[in-house]
Amino acid sequence: MLRNAVKIIHRPKEAKAIVDPIRREILRQLNIQSQTATQLAEKLNLTKSTVGHHIRVLRKARLIRIKLAKPGSHGILEKYYKPVAVLFIEDHNRIPSDLQNYFLHVHMERLRGIIAAFQLISESRKKTFKIPADVDLLNELARETAKHVAKIGEKYENTETEMDAEDLLAKIYGEAFKTVMTKGIWRKVFADMNEMSTLILKEQVRGP
Repeated sequence: MLRNAVKIIHRPKEAKAIVDPIRREILRQLNIQSQTATQLAEKLNLTKSTVGHHIRVLRKARLIRIKLAKPGSHGILEKYYKPVAVLFIEDHNRIPSDLQNYFLHVHMERLRGIIAAFQLISESRKKTFKIPADVDLLNELARETAKHVAKIGEKYENTETEMDAEDLLAKIYGEAFKTVMTKGIWRKVFADMNEMSTLILKEQVRGP
């Protein structure tokens, strides 16, 4: 089923809405399928009033909408909610600095995962692979990546997709990361990574 692919988060109200972990989980759940506040409350083990509060915040920020409303088993009108897009990406340059820091840590964790994977590749091939240990460098890499993720995400606004949120994020993040790999100090680091990945790929194709 085709759905709106991406919404870029520009306004502080929107950014504040998706910072909260409960609201992020609500968006994730609604991306899987449209649900009512009652269904979400049961799934998340929260009270219906708590879920109702978060839904109101998300609706006020225009991040979710009512997909349909129909009478429930007790004759009460039940509203089924859905996100306005599959993926929400913050515009790192336009959101407040305190919210920038939150999203920056999210990017840093993703980057640590990517770097850890390459380190495992390095160890398995008995090659020396050094990552700059300075935390500021990782911070800078995360900032650069965040900017490119938003820029690439803009290409997917006003388009439709059948991809789920995780696959779409991986696609956009991969495009952004590929661009960042060619910049600054990371150019040499990721050149080494690419060399190792290419060697492994060639061996896999060649076979035993």
